[in-house]
Amino acid sequence: MKHSIKKITIIGLGLIGGSIGLALKRAGNTAQLIGVARSQKTLDIALERNLVERVEIDIVKSVEDADLVILATPLSSFKKIILEVSHNLKPGCIVTDTGSSKLKVIEELSNVIPMGVSFIPGHPIAGTELSGPEAGFAELFDDRWCVLTPTEDTNKDALNSIRLFWEELGSKVEIMNPEHHDRVLAITSHIPHLIAYNIVGTANDLANVTNKEVVKYSAGGFRDFTRIAASDPKMWRDIFLYNDEAVLEMLSFFSKDLMKLKKAIEEKDSDLLQTFFENTREVRKNIIDAGQEVSDIDFGRLKK
Repeated sequence: MKHSIKKITIIGLGLIGGSIGLALKRAGNTAQLIGVARSQKTLDIALERNLVERVEIDIVKSVEDADLVILATPLSSFKKIILEVSHNLKPGCIVTDTGSSKLKVIEELSNVIPMGVSFIPGHPIAGTELSGPEAGFAELFDDRWCVLTPTEDTNKDALNSIRLFWEELGSKVEIMNPEHHDRVLAITSHIPHLIAYNIVGTANDLANVTNKEVVKYSAGGFRDFTRIAASDPKMWRDIFLYNDEAVLEMLSFFSKDLMKLKKAIEEKDSDLLQTFFENTREVRKNIIDAGQEVSDIDFGRLKK
């Protein structure tokens, strides 16, 4: 990457922010790394784990002279952060983010990013169900996609710098329209998380099951499928609120298909069930075997 980026401020030192710091160090990046968090405990752990070189609890001071500022906090915090630090962002600074929803973030920040500062929306499609400064690891982004969603006004040099930045961390980079990104992620990530949270909630409501069978037999499919329901609640609350339109659209498609399966079970339509399971099994196998790029997957109804 262009080493005109000499000072990087990472705001948020959880799984993603911490992993960025560790991946940069692994890559031999010589930029000064400043980490920002709200709690002293998080800052102490960040220093202990060598996630960054220096920590700051004063967010305004942290961005002074920064060439790159990374927002690795929940989506609902972005606008407040930019409003707070905008007067201290130097001309030529690049601001990027790691959020899982793009369109509404762009709308919120378009009028608060200072003149002379470039905003490059980004989304590393990588993570685990763990959170906090203890969760980060340098290999998190290796061979994983990072989607950048520039607009017509995006500075091309800044975009290229961020592309190279993520490639240095081990990511494959894809450029995508913000609206398309939100619809793709709604079906590939957001809906699966919603289903996992809902299944855990349903099991909990069925107290006679939860207290016995679910706990006893959770080593199987239940535990595997609902692992993602252990993810950060605040982060996922924001994702569903910020990507509500795409999620509701995909949820409508999913609900219609689910009702077809419900009807097939009620009517004991074994042919429909077997055909459906065979077809979807083959689709999943083809996607996994081909290692298809996120922009090349045919999501069928997802495309208008």
